[in-house]
Amino acid sequence: MHSVRELLSLFAMNPSAESHSIPLSDGNRIPLLGLGTYGDPRTTPKGTALECVKLAIDVGYRHFDGALVYFNEHEVGQAIREKIADGSVRRQDIFYCGKLWNTFHSPELVRPALERTLEALKLDYLDLYIVELPIAFKPGNDFYPKDGDGNYIYHHTDLCATWEALEACKDAGLVKSLGVSNFNRRQLELLLNKPGLRHKPVSNQVECHPYFTQPKLLEFCRQHNIVIVGYCPLGSSRDASWVNVKCPPLLEDELLVSIGKKYNKSSAQVALRFNVQRGVVVIPKSFSPERIKHNFHIFDFSLTEEEMKAIEALNKNIRFVELLMWSDHPEYPFHDEY
Repeated sequence: MHSVRELLSLFAMNPSAESHSIPLSDGNRIPLLGLGTYGDPRTTPKGTALECVKLAIDVGYRHFDGALVYFNEHEVGQAIREKIADGSVRRQDIFYCGKLWNTFHSPELVRPALERTLEALKLDYLDLYIVELPIAFKPGNDFYPKDGDGNYIYHHTDLCATWEALEACKDAGLVKSLGVSNFNRRQLELLLNKPGLRHKPVSNQVECHPYFTQPKLLEFCRQHNIVIVGYCPLGSSRDASWVNVKCPPLLEDELLVSIGKKYNKSSAQVALRFNVQRGVVVIPKSFSPERIKHNFHIFDFSLTEEEMKAIEALNKNIRFVELLMWSDHPEYPFHDEY
């Protein structure tokens, strides 16, 4: 019986456009490449997610990463259902990841939150449901509750109790796999060492790219058969409200550009291939039809061992996404090194 770590080494080196899923520790599988579906609801035209997800399915994507707080799950679900209806895919071909938002950590709110996502998608189950952050906000209708001074209103909850409520959702057949996001080692150990743990987290979604390769967290997760899902695998936008704009633009890196020229690929495709080749799932977000197509074309070349090591050496331990608005919270996940 191979461990997930051993299987990653077997599968990650030779993924193809048609078959690029890797095993999760619970026996399910996750595609190495997915489409992130976040778009600022204030500026993204209605219907954008619908059309882009349909296009992505036509291109070959089968993995979609969404969330209730993206306010577009109804469009993503409609796209999936339309492509199922026209015979392009079957439900079992699609992998959808949803997220438990900070205001729903109280155990009695977990299942209703998941059911809101299912209702928006009009699907019977999720493939993966993850705790978006190890930080809880005051429960209520406001997803970003603030006091009179403009400070976020936090809420004390027990992550283990939240996890037990998620385990009940899996037992009820509402979700196939459970995971986390933005968890550091200490927070992962809290769950892994929980008395009576019935379903281990299968994944940890964190920022991961050549300038932030997460070597220690990646090794820890491999030891515990937890797959890393990398968000912002191409760096990020230059939105100063949540991005560290002092970070150098990743896609202008000379090494990535030069390796790309060798294979007639872009620096973006090289950056995505780098993570995929080491078993890290990538979920680049795009609502550009051309970039959606472009980002998918990473399965027709592979990087040499020397190139992989050279890209690993680019690591600057720089986060693009710092979430500094929550940095005063005791469970702020980036306080610890990993």
